[in-house]
Amino acid sequence: MSTATADLRRPADVKILGVGEPPKRDLRHLRALAGFLAPYRWPIVGAVCALVLAAATVLAMGQGLRRLIDGGFANQDTTVLNSALLALLGVILLLAFATYSRFYLVSWIGERVVADLRKAVYNHVLSLNPAFFEVMRVGEVMSRLTADTTLLQTVVGTSASMALRNLLLLVGGTVMLAITSPRLTGLVLLVVPLVLVPIIFFGRRVRGLSRASQDRLADIGAHVDESLANIRTVQAFGHEPWDRGRFADRVESTFATSVKRIRARAMLTAFVIVLVFGAVGVILWLGGHDVLAGRLSAGALSAFVFYAVIVAGSVGAISEVVGDLQRAAGATERLIELLRLQPEITSPPDPRPLPSQVQGAVAFRDINFCYPSRPDQHALSAFNLVVRPGETVAIVGPSGAGKTTVFQLLLRFYDPQSGSVTLEDIDLRELSPSHVRAQIGLVPQEPVIFSADAAENIRYGRPGASDAEVRAAATAAAATEFLDRLPDGFATHLGEKGVRLSGGQRQRIAIARAILRDPKVLLLDEATSALDSQSEQMIQRALDQLMQGRTTIIIAHRLATVMRADSIVVMDQGRIVATGTHASLLAQGGLYSRLAALQFTNNGSDLAIPEAVPPGSDHPDRDPDGGPSLSAASI
Repeated sequence: MSTATADLRRPADVKILGVGEPPKRDLRHLRALAGFLAPYRWPIVGAVCALVLAAATVLAMGQGLRRLIDGGFANQDTTVLNSALLALLGVILLLAFATYSRFYLVSWIGERVVADLRKAVYNHVLSLNPAFFEVMRVGEVMSRLTADTTLLQTVVGTSASMALRNLLLLVGGTVMLAITSPRLTGLVLLVVPLVLVPIIFFGRRVRGLSRASQDRLADIGAHVDESLANIRTVQAFGHEPWDRGRFADRVESTFATSVKRIRARAMLTAFVIVLVFGAVGVILWLGGHDVLAGRLSAGALSAFVFYAVIVAGSVGAISEVVGDLQRAAGATERLIELLRLQPEITSPPDPRPLPSQVQGAVAFRDINFCYPSRPDQHALSAFNLVVRPGETVAIVGPSGAGKTTVFQLLLRFYDPQSGSVTLEDIDLRELSPSHVRAQIGLVPQEPVIFSADAAENIRYGRPGASDAEVRAAATAAAATEFLDRLPDGFATHLGEKGVRLSGGQRQRIAIARAILRDPKVLLLDEATSALDSQSEQMIQRALDQLMQGRTTIIIAHRLATVMRADSIVVMDQGRIVATGTHASLLAQGGLYSRLAALQFTNNGSDLAIPEAVPPGSDHPDRDPDGGPSLSAASI
């Protein structure tokens, strides 16, 4: 197990991804971009050549100025003046061409690298197992994919070329200063340490504030994502004033941090301008004395001042760009952290193949499992369950009993700490996770509807399915009766999270998706819980047909579903406490008998055993020791 993965398994000690102690930050983190730049070496070479050409043309203007003053003005020679003008026009055209080439190539490289980086981070995050999202907010990941990559786009596409251009001008200008007047150049070099001190001091502060600003921005994204994704709950509880207040606090915190960063950068720029241009003024004063004394020509002094201004401007520009580069270093660090995080659930180097005809035999043997966010609390303990091919097994029990965890392990979202989960008598850890999941169809209790049309939502179960197959699956799930009434039928956009559908309609979309997948193992998390009685009868007939010849495991909250199963497994506190048919379990008494009795004391309505609590959530109806309460109030 990698260090990063181990950290995810100890959330209290997490030191990665902005959770806990922030990692060190410096410009060396930008080296991580080398791998993304490598495929575009020829555009980079072209951009560098354009940069060098542009810098050379600017430096050549100083020599032209020297020649113009000494050979033209001093000797009153109009021929020199005319030739200087033609030369200047040629230099300007060359500079324009070099600048265009540099701007286009560097901007293209920035856009291309950031596009590749976004794809790499997104593709990698999709491979991370659910344990990662127990300690990382989705809004934080979104911030890194958007705000951080946008910052890198600006730096790679603009700031980096500016830094390199000004570095070339700084070096070239310094060389030309030395050639023009070694004495005055020595005085210039004395000023350099005075300029570097504020750059180093304020640069460190800007770097720290840049990382803090990015983290505060991530807090805003996480809050917006959470509140808007649950807008109905927010409005139903009249929580808008509190959410507005919390959002305002986060925005103001981000603003305050940004103001500190801006103030530090402004102070850095101001110090550099005062020191550099103040030194230029002093040097100009000393050079004037040299001209009057005959130690330096007027043209040479003019060229020296020209180069001094270029060097001073370059130092000032570099000092300003350093802040952008430091922010980019922080952004790169955050993105590379995601890329370096290795998923715990991976395919083995040489995965075993499944049989050509999968029958759907599933077994859990001696399973002990704790969620990474709750390492001291067993979700499953000494758990053993064998499901034969084509058998239908119902799992019942109170909240927190571990029912949903059974599904999580079978889908290999997690691996148990001990024991094994097998498909066709092969340990899931010896198989490719994608091959395992390809044999499983899931209908969750809370159906997921994507922001797409109805056909695409159903086709999610099998992306290559034809329109006829999609419609057949919808018909089997009794979904066509409402889909055909939508404005554009199957092409109707269902809104974010299926906001345009009722709960029962969303459930039927999820069932159609599973029918289209045609799996060997079917997992139903109370698939009819959101349906009215009439729809439930239609769906139940469709499910009965779908379950024929398939291994089916049902998390059941109603006896109407339980009584159709070949076998019923009763769970409590992560253990199997009883197994049998409905009649045999009633005869045995115990937990199942008590739960069933509540159905008949509740006006004969179906028993509603509480759904399983999602990993990491707190449930109000739990005993202080973590066990589920079996009081009537909790059922």
